[in-house]
Amino acid sequence: MTRAISPLLPIHYSKEVAAAKSRGAPLVALESTIITHGMPYPGNLDMAMSVENIIRSQGAVPATIAVINGSLHIGLEEAELRSLAQTEGAMKLSRADLAFAIAERRTGATTVAATMIAAARAGIKVFATGGIGGVHRGAEESFDISADLEELARSNVAVVCAGAKAILDIPKTLEVLETHGVPVVTYGSDEFPAFWSRSSGLASPLVLDSPEAIANFQRVREQLGLDGGMLIANPVPEEHEIPREEMEIYIGRALANAEREEVTGKAVTPFLLDAIFHLTHGRSLKTNIALVQNNARLAAGIAVAMKDN
Repeated sequence: MTRAISPLLPIHYSKEVAAAKSRGAPLVALESTIITHGMPYPGNLDMAMSVENIIRSQGAVPATIAVINGSLHIGLEEAELRSLAQTEGAMKLSRADLAFAIAERRTGATTVAATMIAAARAGIKVFATGGIGGVHRGAEESFDISADLEELARSNVAVVCAGAKAILDIPKTLEVLETHGVPVVTYGSDEFPAFWSRSSGLASPLVLDSPEAIANFQRVREQLGLDGGMLIANPVPEEHEIPREEMEIYIGRALANAEREEVTGKAVTPFLLDAIFHLTHGRSLKTNIALVQNNARLAAGIAVAMKDN
């Protein structure tokens, strides 16, 4: 059961999101770590604005989520988005430290887990991101498993992504999701995608071919009283993908660099993504932007279909 929000909790809705909520318009949540930790300014701002505009073009309203000076923002005004894109030292917030940032009046960007928490409490049922976190390679020794997986089992939000980040152990990530009872649906493909690549070499647990079918699946889950979210894996468009065999070479080199430099904890993922950016001469970033935009388009379609049900 979702707990009611304390009236004292500092939550701020942007004018666009507040208006959308009042008229019952479809909303799509967006994370903010991709802005603060994903790429440098001004490319991060251009990406964020393009994703928001794609959602609007599909008939839904974007709600980028972040904590700014201790206030939880559901949707950002353009000036706030521009400011966040230039903020240095923003916290990277997950379930463990979302409340800390609010209590200590800090500024932080929300990961998949924290975005799901905020979206669920704002009544937003669909969230578009790039790729989810998961079980890291070598987790049998490091125990490095993303809080994203646990949150998918808790928060009633449909998360549209391009699969788990390919730097992870994808088979183990899917096993953990299955253990937690999280439905994993691949959109229009029998194979589960691997972020930059359309295929991970693994069969998709479930397949649906339309936003309407996904919306109906979620509606039936709600009717059954099933808690937790669902994962919608949306393969990157073919013209933008980097083949899996090629990516594995880059990932192997990046992992070796991280081990040599003893990178651990929350620093691992940004380190690996930066290393892969340089190893691919920027191709990975272009693919990342393309897949986020593709996910925003599908998420908006699902949000609209949910309103139509």
